Order: sequence, then C-alpha cells, then structure tokens
Amino acid sequence: MPIRNIGLKALCLFGALALAACASDPESTTDGSGSGGGANSTPPPQVQQSAKPVQEGPAPGSQEDLDLNVGSLVFFDYDQSELTPEGQETVKRWAQWLNQYPSVTVSIEGHCDERGTREYNLGLGERRASSARSFLVALGVDESRLGTISYGKERPVCGGSNEACWSQNRRGQLLVN
Repeated sequence: MPIRNIGLKALCLFGALALAACASDPESTTDGSGSGGGANSTPPPQVQQSAKPVQEGPAPGSQEDLDLNVGSLVFFDYDQSELTPEGQETVKRWAQWLNQYPSVTVSIEGHCDERGTREYNLGLGERRASSARSFLVALGVDESRLGTISYGKERPVCGGSNEACWSQNRRGQLLVN
C-alpha cells in the first residue's frame, strides 16, 4: 500500500503543478488599480508611435531635384558642339549641384536635330556631350562620375521639321544614374 500512496501523492502534485501553470499572470490582468481587471476594465492607454516626417518635394540628389532646381538641358547652335554662354551658365549650375551631392553619378546625353546623316549626327552628339563633360571637369567635378552617350537624331523631343523643333532637339541632357 505504501507504493499506492506515493503514486497518489505524485498524481496530486502533478495536478497542482498543472493548475498553477494555467493560472494567469496577475500583472497582465490588473488595470493598475489592483482591482484585478476583468471584462469591464479599461485597457491601458496605447503609446502612439511618432510618424516619420513627410518629405515635401523631390529627394535631394535625384533627377527630379536636378530638373526642378537646376535644369538638366543645354542647347546648341546648328551644327555646333561648343557651349553657348547660356549653356555654360547651365553647366556651372550642374557643377555646383554635383559638388553638393558627391556620391551622385551622371550621364550626359548628346542629341541632334533630324538634318544630316545618322553617322554624322552620332558624332556631333558625342562632341556635344563631351563638351559639357569637359566643362564640368574644368569646374572641378571628378571625371569618374561623368559618362557620355550620343543618341544623334534618334531621340527627338519635338517631331516637327522646322527651326522651332530643331532647336529643341539640338541639346545636351544631364541624367542622374
């Protein structure tokens, strides 16, 4: 009989431990007043997370920032790759902007109007892009941040065959990579 008493005692002890494990944590059921909480108790106030400030305007150093605050286009005279005085002022602003964002790399695209052969315009577009690049380097921009590409007459922004459209297509364009 003593073995049966030990088994009964062990069973009672096991049952008591099981009931203790199922009991709820008194701290989780109180409402702070010590009343023990319950269905009608007020939940604790929620801590509000502060929202991140909403950025207004374009991201600094982005293409949108460049377009909005500096301008990304320079225009060239007919059959020319030398920067005009206005083009030089624009490229100076490009240099200031690029120096403000030293991790930004860019490409300079050279474009032409529809007149001339495809091969000739690809060469002229390259000379235009290189002209802007050389001016940027002379202004202190690290040349490793600057790429060039020529599209010649392949990507016009204006499709008409008149001086108003041709002048828009004779351009260099700075694009953030």
